[in-house]
Amino acid sequence: MKITEKKAALTELENLYRGAKPALRYRSPYELLVAVILSAQCTDERVNKVTAVLFEKYSTPQAMCTLTQKELEKYIFSCGFYRMKAEHILSASHDIIERFGGEVPNTVEELMSLAGVGKKTANVVYSVAFGGDAIAVDTHVFRVSNRLGLAKGDTPLKVEAGLNKAIPKEDWSSAHHWLIWHGRKVCHSQKPDCENCTLAKWCDYKKKK
Repeated sequence: MKITEKKAALTELENLYRGAKPALRYRSPYELLVAVILSAQCTDERVNKVTAVLFEKYSTPQAMCTLTQKELEKYIFSCGFYRMKAEHILSASHDIIERFGGEVPNTVEELMSLAGVGKKTANVVYSVAFGGDAIAVDTHVFRVSNRLGLAKGDTPLKVEAGLNKAIPKEDWSSAHHWLIWHGRKVCHSQKPDCENCTLAKWCDYKKKK
């Protein structure tokens, strides 16, 4: 994809999804952090159902740490990978209490120092909860970026680096949501709706087809 095509594609994405917000429901940086951890290989709809119950009593790291891992697993069982996720949530909660005075840290580096928090999760929390400039590369962003040719790479970190070059920094956080919603609504993993995609004229995937 040429530079002029990338600019045109980004303009169209903005026109389509301007103002797009996360589908995960949260009321605080901590709730967002927990929801993002739960969302790994799980739909946002399912996570929202689980957290609607979980956050009634356990919406702070202090409250969460009153649960045993087995107790937390029962709440989040339907999200999949529940043992690992429960371990990560409790470990991160202890870290927040012991190392950060009970407040979720507001830098990517500090967020990544929490147990179970990788670059994608850190970027989401930094961007959405704290208004930082970051692009979190989830499965939708990875797929759409590679298909369009906006940023190509065989790992999320490579795609993130490519997107950071292709997109003005002030648009990183917004573009993250544009790409996610395009992946959900049009550029599906199995049957992308290329015929009705207004980005098809610039898309490497469509050109190859």
